[in-house]
Amino acid sequence: MQGIVTKLIGGTYSVCASDTIYECKARGVFRKKGISPVCGDNVEIETQGDIAVITKVLERKSFIVRPPLANLDCLVLVNSVVSPSVNLELVDKFSAVAVHKGIEPIIVFTKTDLKQVDELYEIYESCGFKTFCINNNEEGDALPLKSYLQGKISAFTGNTGVGKSSLINNMFGEILVDTNEISQKLGRGKHTTRHTELYPIEGGGYIADTPGFSTFETNRYEIIKKEELQYCFPEFDEHLGKCRFLDCTHTSEPDCAVIQAVEEGVIKPTRYQSYKKMYEEAKSIKEWEIK
Repeated sequence: MQGIVTKLIGGTYSVCASDTIYECKARGVFRKKGISPVCGDNVEIETQGDIAVITKVLERKSFIVRPPLANLDCLVLVNSVVSPSVNLELVDKFSAVAVHKGIEPIIVFTKTDLKQVDELYEIYESCGFKTFCINNNEEGDALPLKSYLQGKISAFTGNTGVGKSSLINNMFGEILVDTNEISQKLGRGKHTTRHTELYPIEGGGYIADTPGFSTFETNRYEIIKKEELQYCFPEFDEHLGKCRFLDCTHTSEPDCAVIQAVEEGVIKPTRYQSYKKMYEEAKSIKEWEIK
């Protein structure tokens, strides 16, 4: 049978196959070959009596390391507009990593009842990203996002305190961890997710919660070479190949089509500043770190 890995705890894999959950072990040969099934993997299993074994891990279309998840369709980047405020550089780094991995980034702004979000919405909508503005206290506000995620495998991530778990629970019921109030003293929330798990959602598909984060280093998740970074900003696409120099880095060269697009307001300044900062960081990556 073929199924999907939905949970891993202590070397036991939960695999959903034919509308049944099987508790499986992985074949010993996987370890010798350096294969480790993760949540989201499509696998083949064999059963004998009460024993179920994963016999094959099928080819992945995408993979992220932290947390380990395979075959993601969407990475939902949840940001609150206040307490904590939006870190645009963080959003740009995560969306670039998603694009690089072949995963669709979805931008979500929460707590929209507390601050206007039109400018933020315009930044990411103009990049071609699906962008949603949601007030978790307003019934029905999250329905468009819920509908978009049906039939897909999606992971949610965002700074602690942005209302990520509240958003998920509002859309799909209390299927995830209980939420915690933001610690006013620390300015962040306590995140209670202890392991990665896929949760089936109404209408088909799965969602995964991910541990909260407060800082982000791009190369902890995916190393993007400096020459590849330009392709991780979709709004650059129509301008690439139009620069004076074929090897243009789009950072300071004369007659650069990307810089011209920034000056004309076609490419948003905050996005371009994030690109330049990420490019400088990519320049410092050593060859051995990429291998």
